[in-house]
Amino acid sequence: MKTTDTPPAAPARQPAPAAEVDVPAAKQRSSEGHVLNVFSHGVLIIWAILVVMPLIWAVMASFKTDDSILSTPWALPDKLHFENWSRAWSQAHMSDYFFNTIVVVGCSLVGTLLLGSMAAYVLARFDFPGNRFVYFLFIGGMSFPIILALVPLFFVMNNMALLNTRHGLILVYIAYSLPFTVFFLTSFFRTLPTSVAEAAMLDGASHTRTFFQVMLPMAKPGLISVGIFNFLGQWNQYMLPTVLNTDPNQRVLSQGLVELANSQGYKGDWSGLFAGLVMAMLPVLGAYIVFQRQVVAGLTAGAVK
Repeated sequence: MKTTDTPPAAPARQPAPAAEVDVPAAKQRSSEGHVLNVFSHGVLIIWAILVVMPLIWAVMASFKTDDSILSTPWALPDKLHFENWSRAWSQAHMSDYFFNTIVVVGCSLVGTLLLGSMAAYVLARFDFPGNRFVYFLFIGGMSFPIILALVPLFFVMNNMALLNTRHGLILVYIAYSLPFTVFFLTSFFRTLPTSVAEAAMLDGASHTRTFFQVMLPMAKPGLISVGIFNFLGQWNQYMLPTVLNTDPNQRVLSQGLVELANSQGYKGDWSGLFAGLVMAMLPVLGAYIVFQRQVVAGLTAGAVK
């Protein structure tokens, strides 16, 4: 009887050796990352110094006398001269400029956020013929330099009897701020969940009630973010009020600061000038300090699904 030879058993397969870690390469990457981190922090520190130092110097100068500002500009004030602030507030008419600015910027900011959020909600949530065309019209408004519209805008305002009026300046501020507001909020409304709006519609809510009671509260971070940007732009606006608001009784804060700076050639009231400058900065700094978390949340909300 013929027997078949049993083939020899295959040798056991040795486990593959674990991949060796390239220790020098890892250390090199770690050192490069550390150097880059130190470099970026160094640039940020230098940038912070360049931004903060002029602000600190302006605050110091607002509490010093004119002689000490010119003789020892970097020294601390010998005492706090609050009369500089009272003189700028009353004699330089900063109180009137503040009141006009608060009225104009406050009304225009509310109008910009209301109209911008309504337009952005419709463009983001509803499909209709011409949706993209209207959206790109707003985008085109962002690229249109305002200086090119000053002359025709002046004649339009003059024909409508809106020159040198607060409500005329409010309407111009709203029109000037709407393109960026619609662009920002359209992208933000697209990130909000549609299920909440659909549930509200199933419960019998109208489109208006769904927008104001459901979607608008959900868009609060975006509204605060774009509101801060519009507040900064409208508060510091100088070109539009200079052309459209020539009445001395209707001047806003930016015009008042320029008038106060021009008067230094005759009076030399540098301490009052710096006091008025700090007064103009305080509302902007306060608004950003209070709403800085909401600003960051609104800017990053669209990047997280």
